[in-house]
Amino acid sequence: MKRSSGVRLCATAAVGALSLALVTGCSDEGSKDAGGTDGKPAARALGTAELKKLIVAGGEVPGYKVGAVPATRAKPITTDSVECRPLARVLSGLPPAEAAAQTDRLATQDLKKDPTDDATSLDDMADGKFEDAIKKSMDLDVTTVNLSSYDGDGAAKALASVSAAVRACAGGFDGKQSGTGMKFTKVAESKAAAAGDESVAFEAISEMDGDSAPVYGEVVRHGNTLASYYTVNIGAMMAKKAYSVSPEVVKAQSAKLK
Repeated sequence: MKRSSGVRLCATAAVGALSLALVTGCSDEGSKDAGGTDGKPAARALGTAELKKLIVAGGEVPGYKVGAVPATRAKPITTDSVECRPLARVLSGLPPAEAAAQTDRLATQDLKKDPTDDATSLDDMADGKFEDAIKKSMDLDVTTVNLSSYDGDGAAKALASVSAAVRACAGGFDGKQSGTGMKFTKVAESKAAAAGDESVAFEAISEMDGDSAPVYGEVVRHGNTLASYYTVNIGAMMAKKAYSVSPEVVKAQSAKLK
């Protein structure tokens, strides 16, 4: 049975987008930032143990299952473009810049099953119904949440690097994942959630197997801690349907950081 490019996009995106990973990084650059000009002490980064208490957990995001990020996602996107590197990191489930400490979770939206759905085998379906069933079964947000903490004004600088990258990389950028080339043809700022002290959200258009598909990132600063979000919805990609960084996940995470 011949499948259309939508199914090929599904397969390519499933292997690529859902294999992204967290790689823990450490840096002491933030500790060099002085708090000094107003007489207040420099902000100190939270430790990994503290961040683990603050990140969303199972049962805290209505309509989502929250768990550990699988080891199979340990395949970050890399790019030779220094300007675009913060975007590649966020789209890998990483913080935009190396942090003193970080941790992460994966939030997967519950599948909404229509009670009228029947149990017809996919093999017995015509091509059109097969694709509709695939799109429907994969129409759910999968969001990586990463919390990272910085000394001094490191968090503000890291967030600023994302804003700068969205502007500098509007025309797209090339990258690699596990040695395989990938291309983002466009980057544009999108509406960020009303959360934290400041935030930036963006859409990146990826080109896969001749098809274009959007993925979404958002970074929110809460003091000297950043909450970075990366969302992909393969069913929405295939159906050319709009989606965004999961608002329910951002809301639940922001509530824990107040």
